[in-house]
Amino acid sequence: MLAADVASDTSLNSVIEFLTAMITPALLISATGSLVLSTSTRLGRVVDRVRALELRIGELIYAEDKDAIPLYERRVEVVVDLIDKVTTRSRLLQRAMTTFYYGLMCFILTSVSIAVVGIFNVYRWVPIPVGVVGIMFLFYGSLLMLRETRMATATINEEMDFTWELARKVAPKDVAVKYDKKGRVKGYNGPKVSNTLGGE
Repeated sequence: MLAADVASDTSLNSVIEFLTAMITPALLISATGSLVLSTSTRLGRVVDRVRALELRIGELIYAEDKDAIPLYERRVEVVVDLIDKVTTRSRLLQRAMTTFYYGLMCFILTSVSIAVVGIFNVYRWVPIPVGVVGIMFLFYGSLLMLRETRMATATINEEMDFTWELARKVAPKDVAVKYDKKGRVKGYNGPKVSNTLGGE
């Protein structure tokens, strides 16, 4: 009777350990799935941004009266530079998403290998390197996302700087003198601004 109880407890412990081992990759699978979803959403927004910039550059190129557009050459330069940055961001996001999918595949394979090891009790070391490879994919994908986030910040800053430059160009002088180049309220030291909203 006592031997049967001990055998039963040992069997129960083995089942609990087995289920615990299976849960860990499931948590990593869930986390990686969230990263894939957020990366996919960001990629969709970047693609929409590229299309919007394409329309803007098209409007500028085919404008009939280019002289009537304030800061025309600077505007074209900024839009082209933004297109370059946003295109680079989209490539980074594609690479990050691919990396996360590889990590997801490794975590699923880790879960499957744990099940196989638990059933056949062979090659008990296999799930460890597979799981480590998945974690490395996750780490590399996170580095790519960090780089993309920094580029997104640089893109926003460049666009805001140009917006302030344009605002100072077309705004009345008594309004423009209140702000500096970055939009902070200070004395204005830039070029003269005409008194009309149409610029000089």
